[in-house]
Amino acid sequence: MAQKNYVTQLSFEFEGEPRIAYRVTGTRISLDSVVINWLNGESPESITENFDSLTLEQVYGALAFYLGNRDEVDEYLRQGEVEFEKLRQKSWEDIRLNRPQLYQKLMAAKEQRIETAA
Repeated sequence: MAQKNYVTQLSFEFEGEPRIAYRVTGTRISLDSVVINWLNGESPESITENFDSLTLEQVYGALAFYLGNRDEVDEYLRQGEVEFEKLRQKSWEDIRLNRPQLYQKLMAAKEQRIETAA
């Protein structure tokens, strides 16, 4: 019987730096998406409803990969959060410097939202 691989590791460069990404094999769906949904309390059945291209077998396979490699995948997820925050800050800075009118409108909308919530 052949062993099935439910997760594929991709290697690529981003801004000159080597990166990795995990995908559910045969799909464009990231392992991150499956794991984060599961960690947020979604059942495997619910995850298949959220990502209709995934089978229940693929979801369980991805979760088994996560559980078998938890430390490595948790570090990968943490690094992804750090990178996302860096890109978010860079994006805001680019808007502030290159599109000051848009930046002012966005800041005004944010202030209004904060005042409305208070």
